[in-house]
Amino acid sequence: MSLQFISSTAHSNAPDGLALANDADAHAVAFDNVQRIDLHFPKFTDGRAFSQAFILRRRGFTGDIRAHGDVLIDQLVQMQRSGISSVVLRDDQNAEHGKKLLSHYPSFYQGDAVHPQPHFAKEVA
Repeated sequence: MSLQFISSTAHSNAPDGLALANDADAHAVAFDNVQRIDLHFPKFTDGRAFSQAFILRRRGFTGDIRAHGDVLIDQLVQMQRSGISSVVLRDDQNAEHGKKLLSHYPSFYQGDAVHPQPHFAKEVA
């Protein structure tokens, strides 16, 4: 899954998805007929949305999980591995530099939210 970069203008003008509060239990969220779930990062040090994204993916949510708020390019790799599929970067962050950072890690040995099977357990074609 490739991480999509959304401008803050496009995010604010887009039809609303399901906004999940940071203290909401992702195990109890009903997401039938939901195309997007918005997760808010109030501070870059607040990691609850990472857990929420991971849980939502493991529960089978296949739509867009969008991170917004205090989102830094330093967090992009972990966001992608947690199941987040689109981000609205903080205004002072450079999306092009973030894309370059993502290209540094083409694959991982461990499984993640989207590809739970570890690298060593994958079948060789």
